Amino acid sequence: MSDQKTWDAVDGYFTEALVPEQTEFQKALDASEASDLPAISVSANVGKFLQLLARMIGARKVLEVGTLGGYSTLWFASALPADGKVVTLEFEPLHAEVARGNFREAGYADRIEVRVGPALDSFPGVEADGIGPFDLAFIDADKKNNPGYFEWALKLVRPGGLILIDNVVRDGRVLDAATRDVNVQGVRKVIDMIAKEPRVDATALQLVGIKGYDGLAICLVKE
Repeated sequence: MSDQKTWDAVDGYFTEALVPEQTEFQKALDASEASDLPAISVSANVGKFLQLLARMIGARKVLEVGTLGGYSTLWFASALPADGKVVTLEFEPLHAEVARGNFREAGYADRIEVRVGPALDSFPGVEADGIGPFDLAFIDADKKNNPGYFEWALKLVRPGGLILIDNVVRDGRVLDAATRDVNVQGVRKVIDMIAKEPRVDATALQLVGIKGYDGLAICLVKE
């Protein structure tokens, strides 16, 4: 019994049992759909997992690469104290506009800053503005630039903090070393970088659920 129908049902079971309904978060998904944003936000179960990780390390500052409609951003913001901050980087102006509206609607606009433009162009400004060090970085944007995103995350996340990289399994295509898919290439390159990087201790998990078959890399920045 291992197919999408089963994964959907199990995800639904755990969501109903363990993830209380987040009305304002669901409104963010609805607003994203109404604006024709891609339906690629994390699931509720994964959103709650991200929130728990942030809470476990006592996060006060989170850096997110890839805002979309802000659903995962809201999960992070809900994990932070009132004076906490999420800086989220988004390439598409429309996505950023929708996300800002979602943040206002959910009541978290005061602790979330959206920076618009290519993330690799935004990182230097984040560093120069002295917002960090960050406790956690969540990388969930175009996969071909994962290596660059990871390098910047290492600069900006404190020792003892976490770097999370989403969508690293890609329905199993990560196994194809000869692929011409730039997204899979980006995942394989960043995994190779992580494996050789002495400043982090890491693993990667395969995940199944309503979003299909994918996974998450989890890196602890060493003290």
